[in-house]
Amino acid sequence: MPLPHTLWKATMTAKNTICLWFDGTALDAARFYADTIPDSAVTAVHRAPGDYPSGKQGDVLTVEFTVAGIPCLGLNGGPMFRHTEAFSFQIATDDQSETDRLWNAIVGNGGQESACGWCKDKWGLSWQITPRALSAAITDPDPAAARRAFNAMMQMRKIDIAVIEAALRA
Repeated sequence: MPLPHTLWKATMTAKNTICLWFDGTALDAARFYADTIPDSAVTAVHRAPGDYPSGKQGDVLTVEFTVAGIPCLGLNGGPMFRHTEAFSFQIATDDQSETDRLWNAIVGNGGQESACGWCKDKWGLSWQITPRALSAAITDPDPAAARRAFNAMMQMRKIDIAVIEAALRA
């Protein structure tokens, strides 16, 4: 059930905010993102002023947070809607160490691997952990080099920058 306009409007400070639907775990997710992703923070927690279909007065209703500088609102709306791969955060990484750290944090905290640098966290939200080297390789001006890098990526789960760079040079 959607929230009344006046309630959700009061929780937003940015002109455009991504609203992510959770089933009672918005604060846990926001804290994980803040602890894991650079330039992320939990900025406010709002409790329900009264009972609602998926909770009681005093429960965490919304959480304002940022992910890599992007303003988000976590809404504890209940079990009706789930995250899908149709929405994902794409995090650009500078090196293999950062790629490994973020990938391992998300997958190692109850998440799951997918293909081509995609993974899903334990709340079902999809992430693309994308090294800048991969983005540069698959857009290389040499179409054959870009194709080799792309084909190498297609075989991966977590992106291995050394393999991408080797394919680019081959």
